[in-house]
Amino acid sequence: MPEPNLQGAIVILTLYDVADEINLTELQPLIGGTKVTPGFKHPAPEYVRFERPPVIQALPPVVLPSGEQFEATLQYYDYGVVSVLLRFAFTGDWQRLKQLAGAWISGTTFDELSRNLVREHVQTIKPALVKPYSSWLSEDYYIVHLHSVPGVETGSALVQERGQEISQIVRGETSPISEFERNEVLQGYMSYYPNDLMVAGWNAAFIFDTQSGAGPTIQVLEYANSQLLQFRHYDEILTRELADAYRSLDRRGTGLIPGWRMRPAAARLRTMLLDVTELTERTNNALKFVGDMFSARLYKLCAGKIGVTDYQLLVQEKLRTADELYDFMIEQFHQARGFLLEIIVVLILIIELFFLFAGIKS
Repeated sequence: MPEPNLQGAIVILTLYDVADEINLTELQPLIGGTKVTPGFKHPAPEYVRFERPPVIQALPPVVLPSGEQFEATLQYYDYGVVSVLLRFAFTGDWQRLKQLAGAWISGTTFDELSRNLVREHVQTIKPALVKPYSSWLSEDYYIVHLHSVPGVETGSALVQERGQEISQIVRGETSPISEFERNEVLQGYMSYYPNDLMVAGWNAAFIFDTQSGAGPTIQVLEYANSQLLQFRHYDEILTRELADAYRSLDRRGTGLIPGWRMRPAAARLRTMLLDVTELTERTNNALKFVGDMFSARLYKLCAGKIGVTDYQLLVQEKLRTADELYDFMIEQFHQARGFLLEIIVVLILIIELFFLFAGIKS
């Protein structure tokens, strides 16, 4: 007897860091998009919101060579990230779902497709880009959402009955995984009502919820991935600038005023510190969760599983290192300047004494 059909969607998120900033006010007339309003499972205070709501743009459907058709949208964040969201309406059994999820999560089906979509539209929105990048960092994430599972009414029952399939989907594996790995995956399990479920992994998530209920969770996952992309970008900037600063220290030499060359390098380092600090604060404050504790917990879980927390700590540590290095370089410069001033004073005294004794002798 055939297994009853599951119903839901497979969502592919691909995000690109294309510029320092996207001016959303200038962007909207260029694309005719609409601003995103965060949704929540229950009424939340007015201040639970995007600080600068991203703009969403609907695109024509995308069809793969194999025939699958996807709804497509682009989402533009003010901190320079463009997100491609492809949604495939799924109807089928668990075996078919595992096959599709495994093939798409572990494959490269959407890499070039998504990049071409973004490249095409970035040309259109160039006037709204602030300091566009020539090369883009990217992140991809996969979400399997089921809103109808015949014979299952609660999230906890679904985990008990289909924990193996869920963990396999989240890992993107087409073959069964070990019990240890299954338990590891299912540690990222959350629910708010009895009839919903969310299991997050580092590159994929499984959601069991109504269509309206899954929307806010997908939005949080997209936002967390955009943060990961930004912190990876900041990490690259800091790594590059710290390497330049260390090279400046190595080149200072052993001359009379070895610290004199520190000022230009220290100024560049300080400018970078201020820029990255401003950008990280803007990224961190983009979405306000104050007052909606479930959404805050959901974000914390997603950020931990995806890697946002690790990269954020790494960036903070490099900012501290850069700040200490800046203080050292400035101290070296001040010591060199003080030493030079002492030499100038001694020279002036020698000259004055010379003329004094020359006057006495004459």
